[in-house]
Parts: sequence; structure tokens; C-alpha cells
Amino acid sequence: MKHTTTILAEIRKFMEQNGLTLLQLSQKAGINTGSFSSILNGKRLLNATHLDSITAALALPEGYFYEQYIEEFLAQTAPDWRRAGPFLDRCAELDKLDCIRQVTGILLDNLMYLPLLFEAAEDFFQRGLKEASAILYENVAMSERMQHSERLAMCQYRLFLLRQGEDQEKNYQAAIQFEPFVDRLDEFDQLDALKDLGNTYRCLYRWDQVEKIAHEMELKAKMQYTLNLQSGRNAHSPKKPSRPLFSYLALSNLFLADVYNAKGDYEQALRYTYAYADLSWVKETDKDTLHWKELFQKWAEANLYVIKLSSGDVSVLPDYIAYIETKEEEILPALVIILRAANQYNINVDDILLRFDSYITASIKEQQATDVYTDQFMSNSLAFLLYELAKYQLNKSSYKEVFDALQISLEKSVIINNKTCLIRCRCAGLLELLCRLGYSFADEQSPKKECSLT
Repeated sequence: MKHTTTILAEIRKFMEQNGLTLLQLSQKAGINTGSFSSILNGKRLLNATHLDSITAALALPEGYFYEQYIEEFLAQTAPDWRRAGPFLDRCAELDKLDCIRQVTGILLDNLMYLPLLFEAAEDFFQRGLKEASAILYENVAMSERMQHSERLAMCQYRLFLLRQGEDQEKNYQAAIQFEPFVDRLDEFDQLDALKDLGNTYRCLYRWDQVEKIAHEMELKAKMQYTLNLQSGRNAHSPKKPSRPLFSYLALSNLFLADVYNAKGDYEQALRYTYAYADLSWVKETDKDTLHWKELFQKWAEANLYVIKLSSGDVSVLPDYIAYIETKEEEILPALVIILRAANQYNINVDDILLRFDSYITASIKEQQATDVYTDQFMSNSLAFLLYELAKYQLNKSSYKEVFDALQISLEKSVIINNKTCLIRCRCAGLLELLCRLGYSFADEQSPKKECSLT
């Protein structure tokens, strides 16, 4: 975009139109009069702080001159991080993403700016400026693509995390793109990367990948935990994992318990669950360690109910219901397990559905993530809950309820690109049933149109 006047010309024009002296405008902008004079006379380059102050004094929106500033002060002179760095920071805060792309392109003509851009990306990431950090990570990774550096691997790790969202296919593609870079990370970052990859594959029901990740994490965590006990190096190391080292060993067992439960090998699933429930071997007694030990014991308690119920042990159902009633974040995934067992073993759970009817309705209207589960997991759980509910109501010949549950399940599955749920609907013949039911409920909201979801 070409501008007819420069920023400095715009400032002079404003002064003339409003009858302001240099002193008056400098005071209004909060800039030293001598510095302001030097800027207007071209003897001193305009920086981001001065630009924002002047923009406010001219009563213009924040970032009004940013595109013009890049053309006049950054693209036409040798790059200077003292000006470019703070400007990038302000662009990130104001969500001026195109400006970030432009400035990054200018700076990367000189690869000496790679480390500085990476540090800026890390800062944005920690501050939750996700889109801004993603632009910097992508550009740094592109410039490092021929290297086998830890910085490149960290860029790919951050991009993997930033790309996680509701679309399951995109989540999967992000995971398989990042996975080859795990071994290039720092030894502690590898553990966190495997944890995050494992959780993504769990949400996608890619159990072979979960099993592979679990075994890798177990080997790496065991080695680091042993070294830590022998040398005590973790206490003096500037780099630490995000969680206590023992927790990665426990998590590998949790992953494997999920794998075997999904495969129907309940004996193995119980064995691995008891393994992460018993953490008596952990030597540390600090507050963080005790916190994570307690979490794993709580997860084991819940998952023992899940595995036993999945295996057909209906006797645990009352205790499981009592357990989830005190833990709201467990209700949605638990209802999926309960309905799945009800469909598999022909269990009547009408009273349970009635008890949690208001919760299911609220989840459909406004699904939210919890501290325990991610958006991805909760979105999947809701889609599968409604699918299992449709199957359950079909067995009871409650066709109106089948229609309603399946319709919403399909809508949710399409939104998050949950191909597994869509395929299950087809295999169960529920989609065909939905189309046929369209004739029975002609007074509903255009049910025939919903068949286009196939």
C-alpha cells in the first residue's frame, strides 16, 4: 500500500490544522520537546513508543500508522532490533499480524536476528499471544529447516501445541508433523513433548501411536529419574521438566492402561492402572510431588471404575455414580462409558440419564473445557455421548429421542471433523434411520436436510 504523505507530514498537517505549536503537541504526546523536534526534522528516527504517543495525541486509533511505519522506518533502513523488537511487541498486543509478517521478513534477510526472533516468539507464547508467536515460530523454523538444531525442534513443538484445536484431522496432521523432531529437543523437553503427543493421540483414539509414545516416555523418564537419584543433578540444573520426573513414568502406565482398555484386554488395563496407583517407590516428599501423587491416585480410582464397568462388572455402577457426582469434570466422559456399557451389556440406565439430564442439556448448549480435560477431549466426549445415547434410545424404540441425539451428534462431529464418530453412525445404520425418521417427524425442523450430513 502506497501512502500519499509521510507520517511526519501528517503530524505537521495536524499541527497546522489545529493551530498547535511544537511545544504544545510534544506536551500533549508526552515527548521531550527536543526529541520531538529532532524526530520532525529527520535527525532522529521514530520508535514504537513515540509513534504510539503521537498517534494518541492525534486522536487516531492505536496502530493507525503501523503499516506506514514499516515502509518508512524499517524497510528503508538497516534493521535495528532496538526499534524492531518493541515494534513487534506492540504489533502482537494489537493483533497486527500482517505487520508482524512484514517485519519478520525484513529482519530475516539477516540470519543474526534468528535467535532474537525465537526469544520474542517464546515471550509471546508465554503471554498467550498465540497467533503472533506462531508467525515467528513458522519463520524461524523455515530459516532453520536445513539444520538439526534444538531451536528448530522447539519451534516445531510450539507450533504443534498452537495448532491443537477442534478439528481432529488438523490435530492429527500437526502431531505427525512434529513427532520426528522430539529427539532433537532437550532431554526434559522430550518428556513434555511425549506427554502432549500422547494426550493428542488419546483424544484421536490412535491407540497404536499412544502405545508407542508410552513406551518411549517410560524409557526416557526412567533414565532421567535414575540419573536424578544418583547425582541429585536436577536440584542444581537450570532446566527442569514441567512436572516431577516420576509423573512421566506414572503417565506412561496410564497411557498403556487406556490402550489395553480400548483393545478390550481388561486384565492388562487393570495391571497398568494398579501400577500408577501405587507410587510408594517415589522417594521425593516435596509439595509438587505430593500434589501429583494425589492426582494419579484419584485418576486411578476413576479409571478402575471405568475398566471394570467396560468389562461388564455392573456392580461398580452405584459407586461410580457416587464418585462422579462430586467431580463435575468427570461427568461427561463418565456418561459416555456408562452408556457404552449399557448398550453392550443391555443395562437399563434410565434413572442415571434422568439424574444427569440437566447436565447433558447444558453441555449441548455450551460445552466448556475443564482444568482436567482439554477442549478436544470434551468435544469428542460430547459427540460420542450423543451417539451412544442414540443407540440406547434405539434399543428402547424411543425414536424421537434417537432422532434428537443423533442429529446433534452428527452436527458436533462435523464441526470437529470427528470421522470416527461419523463412521460409527454409518456402521450402526443410524444415519439411514435418521433419514427414514424424517418422514415420521415432518413437523420438525426440516429433518430431510440433516441427511446431507452424510
